[in-house]
Amino acid sequence: MKSDRPFLKAIRSLIPRGVQFECQTECSACCTLEGGYVYLSDEESTSIASYLQVEKQEFLSSLTHKIDGKTALRNGENGACVFLEDGRCLIYSVRPLQCQTFPFWPENLRDAASWQATKALCPGIGKGRQYSPQEILKILERQI
Repeated sequence: MKSDRPFLKAIRSLIPRGVQFECQTECSACCTLEGGYVYLSDEESTSIASYLQVEKQEFLSSLTHKIDGKTALRNGENGACVFLEDGRCLIYSVRPLQCQTFPFWPENLRDAASWQATKALCPGIGKGRQYSPQEILKILERQI
């Protein structure tokens, strides 16, 4: 981010001491968000295809689609992530950056109401290690 001071100030006011977070791997709350898309970089597509032991083009044609010119995972039959099965991520070790960085997404940290809604959704918030406001900002920078 060019000037992270205003955003860091906003994060500090929202979560002044940072936040404890640890992904609850069988929770799957973030994998079932309605109306969302999981966007993939070219490198992530390559990594997932390799993990699945399929050709990249086969992976792209069968499990992704284009949204506004960007590659995104298709949703499964129930609207959840196509890689969610029995509450578990089938590609957890190679999951996309977008998945790795939840709950620290810009839209979740834009204001107190958004953060409270995220906390209500995500049982991993309040558990695990403490993330400082500066660490959260670095996570946000990885996404941009």
